[in-house]
Order: sequence, then structure tokens, then C-alpha cells
Amino acid sequence: MKYWLLKSEPDVWSIRDQEKAGIKGATWDGVRNYQAANNLKKMKLGDLCFFYHSNIGKEVVGTVQVVKEAFLDKTDKKKRFVAVQVRFAKKFKFTVSLEKIKKTKAISHLPLIKQSRLSVMPIDYKSWKIICKMGKISSN
Repeated sequence: MKYWLLKSEPDVWSIRDQEKAGIKGATWDGVRNYQAANNLKKMKLGDLCFFYHSNIGKEVVGTVQVVKEAFLDKTDKKKRFVAVQVRFAKKFKFTVSLEKIKKTKAISHLPLIKQSRLSVMPIDYKSWKIICKMGKISSN
């Protein structure tokens, strides 16, 4: 299993919207950055992802799970980009802000800090566990 972080603007698609999508989940589409799209292509069924509210809040608010691997993004008229399907997993008891992440030495290497514009990024297991602990949820 691999771990990821997905960014979404909460006024466009929030963790609440994701939760309301139910068991079928929702399509994670609209990614137009090639590096982020390549990360979507690497996602496998069952992989876990942090759900990050970008722009407003700038914080990890919960987790989602990949329920369908990469497929053609229907919102891409040129048919170059892919989407995945993700289902709500958990909401954090305490959100984990970008500021807290930056101040935590053990996770200061994350792409979230180094490549702040990247919307889909890998997360190593050690960092996954640390952020889950900060959010007061189990890491599985």
C-alpha cells in the first residue's frame, strides 16, 4: 500500500462533500499538472490519501481511500489526463495545519512544503503515521 496527499479547495470540494458522496466515493478529476497526473497513475486500489484543504484553511482534515484506479478524466477534452475514484475514510479529530507540518522536523521534507503547488503527492509511511497521530486518528 502507498500513501498520498490530495489537495482540494474546500469551497469547491470539501471533506464534508467527500463524506456525503458515500460508499461509491467521488471522482478526483481536474488535475492538469503532469507530475500530479503521474502520481494519480501510480495510485492502486486500497491506497490511502490525506485530504488537504488548500487555499482556505491549509490543513489536513481527513483521509480517503482509492476505490478505482486511474481512468480517463472526463473533464479533459484533449484526453491527456486521468482521474481516480476515492471514498471518504476518516475525518481528523484535530486538523493538522501546514504551519504545524512545517514546524515538525521529522516531516519537514514533505513535497507539501517543498512543492507547495503540487496537488497530488506521495507521502512516506513514517510521515503518514506522524500526521495521523497529530490529527488523533489511527494510521490504518
